[in-house]
Amino acid sequence: MAKKVITDLNVKGKKVLIRVDFNVPMKDGVITDDNRIREALPTIKYVVDNGGKAIVFSHLGRIKEEADVAKNSLAPVAKRLQELIGLPVKFVPATRGKALEDGIASLEDGEILMFENTRYEDLDGKKESKNDPELGAYWASLGDVFVNDAFGTAHRAAASNVGIASNIAETAAGFLLEKEIKFIGGAVDNPQRPYVAILGGSKVSDKIEVISALLEKADKLIIGGGMMFTFLKALGKNVGKSKCEDDKVDLAKELLAKAAGKIVLPVDTVVTTEFSNDVPFKNVSVDEIADDEMGLDIGSESIKLFADVISKAKTVVWNGPMGVFEMSNFAKGTIGVCDAIASLQGANTIVGGGDSAAAAIQFGYKNKFSHISTGGGASLEYLEGKVLPGIACVNDK
Repeated sequence: MAKKVITDLNVKGKKVLIRVDFNVPMKDGVITDDNRIREALPTIKYVVDNGGKAIVFSHLGRIKEEADVAKNSLAPVAKRLQELIGLPVKFVPATRGKALEDGIASLEDGEILMFENTRYEDLDGKKESKNDPELGAYWASLGDVFVNDAFGTAHRAAASNVGIASNIAETAAGFLLEKEIKFIGGAVDNPQRPYVAILGGSKVSDKIEVISALLEKADKLIIGGGMMFTFLKALGKNVGKSKCEDDKVDLAKELLAKAAGKIVLPVDTVVTTEFSNDVPFKNVSVDEIADDEMGLDIGSESIKLFADVISKAKTVVWNGPMGVFEMSNFAKGTIGVCDAIASLQGANTIVGGGDSAAAAIQFGYKNKFSHISTGGGASLEYLEGKVLPGIACVNDK
């Protein structure tokens, strides 16, 4: 069923509650990557340009104790939003109460207000993340319509998405959430074929369900990153000191049998003796890993092999780097996959959030894919075919 989007709403003169994902990385109070703020700008601008009152809110970090509060304030984020959107942003350092209510009441059409980190409410019994009914109803009472544009939290039912939607008449997806539904949802429900999925990252255990789901849907499943060594061990290879989940080797054997040739594994790897960018490294066959060596990237022949498989695809979904891309000596596999995907013509190419999205942006491929997802865990669960609460709570057309 198609979901209502923001363009289906009449926002003029209305208080529009906009749940965004401004859970940006910060160091010493300074934002180190503002991509998530930039991605939300079209939705906020639409409300402002069409005479609505934009009430913007998000979570940031985890709030477990009082010490987490000051370092996770959204004040620096509100300031950056103001700079990027080129309009005043009123910031209210509260999640409820008179100051927030008065701030919203004083808004004129076309103005923006942002309130404090929704997770501040987790100090008192995880009210936000556990979808406290009273909190969801309170936040809903502050607006006339609700727009969810936070895909990064769509796999969790919280007071700031499901709770609000349950207590307000009109809900819609923002432009970013609409894109995620179109691209990732399309890859799940109706992919152009051949459909190639690429999975990396360190653990098989994190991606068991998505591997099983993709084996049902994809034509080929490329596996790299740390998880490749669990599969290589399942094939009887020596993996030395490489990252390997010994308790998942039998599961890897089962998945390989189920795959019936769909899984494509690396044929070589870049090995070293220490987890460091400052020690010697070399390219070896997956049959030649020594006991004292660890693989930290896919090798040059694997890059060629993967590129050949990718070159035939009409739909590509990628989640997880091919190696320890943060170290320059072990970034070539991830860059090679970026390059192969970016070279495709007329294909639907999706990077599924998390580290792979960070790598794609870091290496200059941001505009070379059809879509780079803003959600890590949400992307994986969506690829599994799960119903995401943050999407399900949006009104159908």
